[in-house]
Amino acid sequence: MSSISGFFHPTQNFQEKGIFYRSILEKMNQVQKHTDSVHSSVYLDIHCGLACNQTDLALCQPYFCRRSGNLYAIILDGVLYNAEEIRQDLSVWNVSVADADDAELILKSFLQYGPDFASRLNGVFSIAIFDFSGKECYLYRDFFGTKPLFYTTSPSDHTTVFSSEIKGLFCYPEVTAKLTTESLNEIFSLGPARTPGSGVFDGIFEVPPAHCLVITPYGKQLKPYWTLSCHPHEDDDQTTIEKTAFLIQDAVERQMKGTAPICTFLSGGVDSSLISALCAQILRKKGERLTTFSFDFSESEKYFQSNSFQPSLDRPYVDQMVAFLNSDHRYLECSQEMLAQKLTDSVRAHDLPAMADVDSSLLYFCSLVSHTHTIALTGECADEIFGGYPWFHKKEYQNVNTFPWTMDLKPRQILLREDFLESLHMESYVQNAYETSLSKMPISSSESEAQIRQYKIFWLNLSWFMQTLLNRMDRAARYSGLDARVPFADRRIVEYLFQVPWEIKAKDGIVKRLLREAGRGLIPEEILFRKKSPYPKTYHPEYEHILKQKMTAILEDSSSPVLAFIDPVKVKTFLASPSDYGKPWYGQLMAGPQMIAYLIQVNEWLKMIPSYSEAL
Repeated sequence: MSSISGFFHPTQNFQEKGIFYRSILEKMNQVQKHTDSVHSSVYLDIHCGLACNQTDLALCQPYFCRRSGNLYAIILDGVLYNAEEIRQDLSVWNVSVADADDAELILKSFLQYGPDFASRLNGVFSIAIFDFSGKECYLYRDFFGTKPLFYTTSPSDHTTVFSSEIKGLFCYPEVTAKLTTESLNEIFSLGPARTPGSGVFDGIFEVPPAHCLVITPYGKQLKPYWTLSCHPHEDDDQTTIEKTAFLIQDAVERQMKGTAPICTFLSGGVDSSLISALCAQILRKKGERLTTFSFDFSESEKYFQSNSFQPSLDRPYVDQMVAFLNSDHRYLECSQEMLAQKLTDSVRAHDLPAMADVDSSLLYFCSLVSHTHTIALTGECADEIFGGYPWFHKKEYQNVNTFPWTMDLKPRQILLREDFLESLHMESYVQNAYETSLSKMPISSSESEAQIRQYKIFWLNLSWFMQTLLNRMDRAARYSGLDARVPFADRRIVEYLFQVPWEIKAKDGIVKRLLREAGRGLIPEEILFRKKSPYPKTYHPEYEHILKQKMTAILEDSSSPVLAFIDPVKVKTFLASPSDYGKPWYGQLMAGPQMIAYLIQVNEWLKMIPSYSEAL
């Protein structure tokens, strides 16, 4: 787990109160330090302060470099997957990078190619670069928003403050937590998704994916360094399969970078099984054996309820893949009590309400994996780019004029106070977010209406749903010091698949057909063509009982901050009604119990906000 934070002002002299500002940097590090195995460093200059938490003690940050007499510095949270190519490119220019780590490679690429250098990178990162002579600061975030990077402006001295986690911003004087109607719409109308660039709190923002925030003596400018482009796909069916297979294998090889032990998350679905098979194959050549982990809940076999979104249990398929891979497998299980308990930790990891128990369970499982491993490869994001969700295939999803994973806002509204609902204007807020997102979609005028519909679904998934899941994976993992990597989110795979026609991706109506064809021969046919079953959730009645107890306690405590938004009578009626597991209000997993769990998270979040009573 790493984090970066700091502050910058092109004319202010922070060294005049050096002790004071160094203490702020140290506090920024402290509030983002979630494990004991973290090394912290701070640096204070005239116009900036830099803070960094790192798990790799061999790396030294900030990293400084002089070019033409000018001094530059960088702090980095992330990892490059094309470091060797960057090293070779810089060597052509006689730039000395033979033993350079990722931070040095990135800074020297910036110096060689200029501020648009980031388009050359392949990896996940949040980056802060300082030009001391030019009095300029550059904040970069990776292509799909895996790594977080929030920022704000101090109201009194107009200093730009940045941090990997929102809580780091509040360490700076006069940066306070204030909620507006827009903030509450992000939580209640869109959550757990979030508008790209939104930091939810008033005046707090996040650098959008594939963007750079430039701060100079003349002001701030936010601009993209990379965008998806739309052009004709010229490869035939077989060539497309072969290129896809190559890109996936190459992404896995690149993301196995590092000396720490590698493991994979294995659910028995095609996505994680394919990643695990490729990892096992690579390790086998080295005479090593892959370790795999699967996740489940206590007594899942007894209480599992099959539905259209989750048709089968994972365990039989996991067993089959473990035998096929001959992996060193660990079956991890979460109790109902632990699942509910971790809802609060999940809020701490995000500084926001998250995906309820879908998130808290992953956070718990990551904490167990981190006891033995540092790097884990996952099958996340295959559904977003290969078309695994029902909204890619069913017209009732494609023809709606809103986000397909939240087509009906009524489940979000039934527990809220009427006066609060009227103040939100929920429908118009969601519609504006939807239309604004589509207005940024790259599209060719020659596309047919059917092709445009598919581009639209792909774009919305990439810009919203995939970013939410990458956010979930990164925050859950980093909270325990685990580095969870997602090969399917490799920018080259996304760039290539964005152009591939739906007729190839889902030929003969086969869901994720292109991925399955690319995986032929690597995993058993039964796994390769298994019907999609998403990340597991519990159906145990004990979990619901725990949630009802927690929510009842919230209703009975007049100081509970969420009472400002929910209607106690409606909530009590909801708690007494049979749970509906089959109609999610977000994605495929968040149904009735997850609505209660989400409201519990909202209540915990409000209590964590500094001076939350003043924030409302």
